[in-house]
Amino acid sequence: MTLILLVFLGGVLTILSPCILPVLPFVFARSEQKFLTNGLPMLAGMAVTFAGIATLAAVGGAWAVRVNQYGRVLALILLTAFAATLLSRRLADWLARPFVAVGNRLLQSAPAGAPAAGRPAPGTQHWGLLNAALLGVATGLLWAPCAGPILGLLLTGAAISGPNPRTTLLLFVYAAGAATSLAIAILAGGRVFALLKRSLGAGEWIRRALGIAVLFAVVAIAFGWDSSVLTRWSLGGTNKLEQSLIDGIKPDTRAGAGNAAAAGNSAAAGGTLTRGGPALADLPVEGTVPSFSGATAWINSPPLSPQDLRGKVVVIDFWTYSCINCLRALPYVEGWYGKYKDHGLVVIGVHAPEFAFEKNLGNVRRAVADLGITYPVALDDDYAIWQAFNNQYWPAHYFIDSQGRIRAHHFGEGNYAESEATIRQLLGEAGYADLPPTEIEAARAAGVQAPADEAHVQSPETYVGYGRAKNFSSAGGLAQDRPKDYRAPGTLALNHWALAGSWAVDPEKAMLRAAPGKIAFRFFARDLHLVLGPGSDDKPVRFRVLLDGEAPAAAHGVDTDAGGQGVVKEQRLYQLIRQSGEVREHVFSIEFLDGGVQAYSFTFG
Repeated sequence: MTLILLVFLGGVLTILSPCILPVLPFVFARSEQKFLTNGLPMLAGMAVTFAGIATLAAVGGAWAVRVNQYGRVLALILLTAFAATLLSRRLADWLARPFVAVGNRLLQSAPAGAPAAGRPAPGTQHWGLLNAALLGVATGLLWAPCAGPILGLLLTGAAISGPNPRTTLLLFVYAAGAATSLAIAILAGGRVFALLKRSLGAGEWIRRALGIAVLFAVVAIAFGWDSSVLTRWSLGGTNKLEQSLIDGIKPDTRAGAGNAAAAGNSAAAGGTLTRGGPALADLPVEGTVPSFSGATAWINSPPLSPQDLRGKVVVIDFWTYSCINCLRALPYVEGWYGKYKDHGLVVIGVHAPEFAFEKNLGNVRRAVADLGITYPVALDDDYAIWQAFNNQYWPAHYFIDSQGRIRAHHFGEGNYAESEATIRQLLGEAGYADLPPTEIEAARAAGVQAPADEAHVQSPETYVGYGRAKNFSSAGGLAQDRPKDYRAPGTLALNHWALAGSWAVDPEKAMLRAAPGKIAFRFFARDLHLVLGPGSDDKPVRFRVLLDGEAPAAAHGVDTDAGGQGVVKEQRLYQLIRQSGEVREHVFSIEFLDGGVQAYSFTFG
C-alpha cells in the first residue's frame, strides 16, 4: 500500500510537468459537460490505455513499437476530427448522427415517449459516453509524461521484468494519479467556462478556441514537440518533489512492484544497511537465501546452491559490467573477499545485464578477467535470481549468515565500513575468530573505479536509445527504428544532448551508419563516461573527444589521450573525461571516424 501511495502521488505531480500541456486542451474541451458522463469516462479511458500501452512496451519487440505507432496515428486522426467538431456544430451533429442512431436502437425495448424537457435523447447520451471514452483512449495513446524518478522506477522495472499484472497495476495507479489532478482541472475549468459564458455570452467562441487548442496539441504531438521541446524545460522542481516522496516514504522496495533499477545505474543511494546503529546490535532476519538455479552460466566456480554455502557467510553482489556504480563498488567487494575468504566468507557476484551485449558470455568473461574478479560470478541473463531476491538496484549487496538467512542489505555505492562491520559480525556469529584488521582495502580504486565526485555531479545518467531517452535536442526528435540524418543545434542547454550524422536508433542504442558522426552533450560533473561498442563486424572504431571545442589535455579519461584520441574495441563503459582541476559546465563532443559504432548511455561521476 505504501508503494501504491507513492506511485499515485507521483502521477498527481504530473500536473506540474510541462509534458502535460498537450493533454490539457483535450481535458478542458470536456469541462463544460457533466463530469460523470464525460470527464470521468475520458480520464478512465486515458488511464487504462496508458497502462496497457506502457505494459506492451515492456515486450520490447519491433512489433510492439509498430502497434503503438499505428495506434498513435489513429489517435491523431480521431483527435483532429474531435477538434473539427469543436469548430463546427454542424459537423459535430453530422458525425454524431450514426452513433446516436445506434444508441437509439439499443434502447428500443425502453418505454416509448419523448425525453423529459431539458434532457438529451437516450441515443445522444450513449454517443456522449462513447465520445468521451474514445477521447480518453486517444489521449492515453498519445500521452508521453516526462519520466521523473517515480515513473523512471516503473518503466525500468517493466523493461527488466517484462509485462506482468503487478507492473500493469502500478502503471495504472500512476495514470490514475495523473487523472485525479486532471479531474480537478476539469471541474475547475468547467466553473470558469460557465462563468465566462454567463458574463460574456462567449460560449461559442470558447468552444472554437478549445478546438484550435486541440489542433495545436495534435500538431505538437505529431511533430514530437511534446517529448523534445517541452522536456527541455526545467523539471528540477517536480523531480525534487518526487525524490523527496521516495526519500520520505521509503517503501520496502524489495517487496515492491517491479524492478526499480532506478533510473538505471544511478541508484547510488538506493538503500541502507538494515541494522541497529553503530553497535550492530541484532541484525534482523529478512528472509532465506533463494536458489541460484536460474543462473545461465558460472565463472570462477562450478554452480553453487544454498546447501553448498551452509556454514559460510555469504555476500551477494548484484552488478553488471557497464554500470559505473557497480564498477566503483567492485574494489571494495573484491577487498572483502580477499581479506575474509580464508575466514569463512564467500562472495557471489550475480551479473544481471542491463544491455543485450552484457548477456554475451564471452563479453562477461573478458570483463571479469580485466577487472581482476576472482570470486564466483553467476550470470543471471533471465533475471531469475534478481526476481528471486525481489531486487531493485545495481549495485545491491545482500549479507547472508551461516544458516542461509538474509540478515542485511545495502543498495548503491557507499557505506563500505558498515558493510564490512556487518560481515565481521556474521563471521563472529558463525564462530570464526582471529579476523584480519578492519581497514577498508580498495587499492585498485583508480581510473573508472575511483570514487565519484558527488559534490559536483549535476548531470544524470542519460540513455541514447529512444526507449529511455530524455533531453534530446536535434531537430525533429529521435526517429524510431529507421535511419535518419541528424544535425546538432548550435547551442545545448545543460544536460541536453544531440546527434549529428546518419544514425539508426532503436530502444536500447544508436548505431552510426556511416562516418563521420558525432554526439554532443552539455554536462556538469568531474567525469563523463559513455557505454560504447563496435558494430556487428567487431571492427575497431576510432574516435576523437573534444571539450568546449578543444582537445581535453589533462582532462582526458583513461580511454582517451591528451589529444582526445581513442578506439572502441569492445562493448563496455569508456571513461572519456576526468577533470583534475576546477569542475564546471562543459560541452562534450565525440566524433567517430569510422562507421558502425553503437552508443548506449552516458553516466557521470
